[in-house]
Amino acid sequence: MAQATLTLTMPEQVWIQQLSTAYPTTTFRVLAAVPGSETGFALVRISGPEVADVVADMRDHPQILEVTLAQSSNNEATVHFETTAPLLLFSARESGIPIELPVEIVDGEATIEVTGSRDRLAELVDQFERYGLSYRIEHVRERLHESQLLSDRQLEVVVAAVEAGYYDTPRRCSLTELADHLGIAKSTCSETLHRAEEGIIKRFVDDLPDFDSEESLEDQLASS
Repeated sequence: MAQATLTLTMPEQVWIQQLSTAYPTTTFRVLAAVPGSETGFALVRISGPEVADVVADMRDHPQILEVTLAQSSNNEATVHFETTAPLLLFSARESGIPIELPVEIVDGEATIEVTGSRDRLAELVDQFERYGLSYRIEHVRERLHESQLLSDRQLEVVVAAVEAGYYDTPRRCSLTELADHLGIAKSTCSETLHRAEEGIIKRFVDDLPDFDSEESLEDQLASS
C-alpha cells in the first residue's frame, strides 16, 4: 500500500476556489463528506476574521444548493451544505480511494492524504485531471504496519534499551548491562539492536520528502 500527500488547486470556476481565494485568511476544514449521485454533502468548519461574509457568500453561490448553520461565533462557523461541485468527492468515488479527513483548504489550495494500491492512486490522479484539479506531489511512500517494521523480539529489545537509558546522552546503561537485563548474550543483543536500528533509520529516511515534485505520481509509484 502506498501513501501519498498531495496539494490540490481547484478549478477557478468552482465555488471553494472562488471563496477561499476571495477570503485568503479563512480556513475551510472539511470534517465529514459524502458524495450523492449528482451532488455532494459536507460538514465544514470555517474559521477566520470574515466568517459571516463567507457564509453569506456560500448561501448566494449558485453551486451551493443548501446551507445549514450548525454553530457560529465571531471567528468560526460550522455549516452543513450541499453542492453541485464536490470534485474531491467525485474523484475519490470514481477511483475507489477515500480521502482522509479532515481536509483543510486555504487560499485555493487543499492538502490531502490518501492511501491505497498503486493502481488506485494512479486512477485518483487521472480523476483529478478529468475534473480539472491540478495537483502537486508532496510525498509518496510505502505505508507499512508497525508490525512489519520490527519483529516482536526487536521491539522488546529496543523498548528495554530506551527504558534502561541505553540511548540517553550520557548513556545510563551499557550494552553488557542491557544484555544481562534481558538475559541474552551481548553479541545477540548487539545484533538485534543493529537490525532494529536499521529498520527504523531506513523508515525515517524513506519518509523524508526527497523526491522531485515535478515527477508524476504514476512515475513515483512505479519507482517506489
